[in-house]
Amino acid sequence: MARRFLAFLFLFLIAAVLWQCARKGSPSGGPKDITPPVLTKTEPDSMTTNFKAKRIRMYFDELIKLEDVQNQLIVSPPLKYQPDITPQGGASKYVEFKFKDTLRENTTYTLNFGQSVQDNNEGNPSAFLTYVFSTGDYIDSLTLSGAIKDAFKKKADDFISVMLYEIDTAYTDSTIYKKPPNYITNTLDSMVIFKLKNLKEGKYKLFALKDAAKNNMFDQNADKIAFLQDTITLPTDSTYVLTLFKEVPDYSMAVPSFVAKNRIQFGYYGVADSVKIETITALPDTVKTKILKERDKDTINFWFTPFENDSIIFTVTNERLKVKDTFSVKSRKVGVDSLRLNPNQSGSLSFNEPFFIQSNTPLIELDSTKISMMDQDSLSVDFSISLDTLKNQVDFDFPVEPNQSFQLDLLPGAITDFFGQVNDTTAYYLSTGSYADFGNLSFEVKVDEKAYPLIVQLTDEQGELEREVIAKETQVFEFSHLEPGNYLMRVIFDTNNNGKWDTGNYLKKLQPEKISYYPDVIEVRANWEKVETFTIRD
Repeated sequence: MARRFLAFLFLFLIAAVLWQCARKGSPSGGPKDITPPVLTKTEPDSMTTNFKAKRIRMYFDELIKLEDVQNQLIVSPPLKYQPDITPQGGASKYVEFKFKDTLRENTTYTLNFGQSVQDNNEGNPSAFLTYVFSTGDYIDSLTLSGAIKDAFKKKADDFISVMLYEIDTAYTDSTIYKKPPNYITNTLDSMVIFKLKNLKEGKYKLFALKDAAKNNMFDQNADKIAFLQDTITLPTDSTYVLTLFKEVPDYSMAVPSFVAKNRIQFGYYGVADSVKIETITALPDTVKTKILKERDKDTINFWFTPFENDSIIFTVTNERLKVKDTFSVKSRKVGVDSLRLNPNQSGSLSFNEPFFIQSNTPLIELDSTKISMMDQDSLSVDFSISLDTLKNQVDFDFPVEPNQSFQLDLLPGAITDFFGQVNDTTAYYLSTGSYADFGNLSFEVKVDEKAYPLIVQLTDEQGELEREVIAKETQVFEFSHLEPGNYLMRVIFDTNNNGKWDTGNYLKKLQPEKISYYPDVIEVRANWEKVETFTIRD
């Protein structure tokens, strides 16, 4: 018995030793490192005056890496040339910053590294890391703060540049198009609050840009802009709210090109409601042409029956602006656009949206005798059709009731396009659900009566328009038969009474029309009636 006990004890001790060995060979994990890198030394020291160095080094207590430094690093005032920054793609215990610019005299510079300096293992950022120096005898210490909001969207964009221009003898309204600012900061990817630091006394103009090119200058075609109408005098205790918007670009016509053998595309910027396109090249008498604006795009299509050509010369005249351009469009090997029909709804029909069929080529003729509609009982359904040549679509009008199904049949030749192409035999199967499948929403907007007219819009959570109601006077805003889901609601103050939201314009000193968003996400459920009140006080 004793011998068995000793044998058992021996085996137990061996197993324990092996288990301990196994433990030594396996990582224990331990607590996760959540400590950011600590700055231990800088060369030269931060807050140095009469700065003359060509490089800066910042040392840390552990290995660091740089992440997204191109977006995160903000140098104020901006540098003309990108500095050399290391490490790039590796780890180091220091960040080195080499200047390529000749620095301005008597100027305080701020380097804000944002979230770019992170520890090498866990990626913990050394947040709010800054380095300040002056090429003059002292460090400027004034500050300016505020917030950014978007004129149209509920949430402002990330990485908004906030810019201060000193008003001196060289400053004009066009300076923002040509030169970088005197001071700059950025909201980065987490905040709408901004703070400009280390500023000097003076008079300034304040701007914000969603700077697509990241060149610290305003490009009307690409950037959003916000501007403060008034001049800012520093020092100040005021805080400022900047409203960011995208301007309608100034009119200009892009170089046209063949996109199909029977179509030349004219893209444009701005408003082209009075544009006239004419051919200088003499076209054969057999060639027919048609000009049609493309739906939902800043594009005008010049359609023509194909013929052999090397190029066609056009004049494009904006009659409102008295601007004329001449273009020579060279032919190239491309295919031919063939007739394609696309209904705006398929399967389930909306109770609130009309049904129509759009075409990719210009439509010129309908034959109603080749179009028929039946319900689920194979009974004929009365309907009317019309051709909308401006929108290039066939509109259908027929009664829509719940729990119905329809079959819409188009025989060959029901629809004819500009090129004589006709539709094939086509059947569309449509149906409606029960009213109980949808929800209804009513909104009472409490606002000063002088604020009317209003446009009340219901959108999805991404801001895409679902419904809108235009009101000239006080009313309850009804949105019936809504698909279950989450919605946002916004109120547009239609100041110029044109039935749409109007953006701003910097040079004309126009701010965008005001929009107020209902603060909460609105959940709509099937077979629910929901009533909400939105009080707007300002």
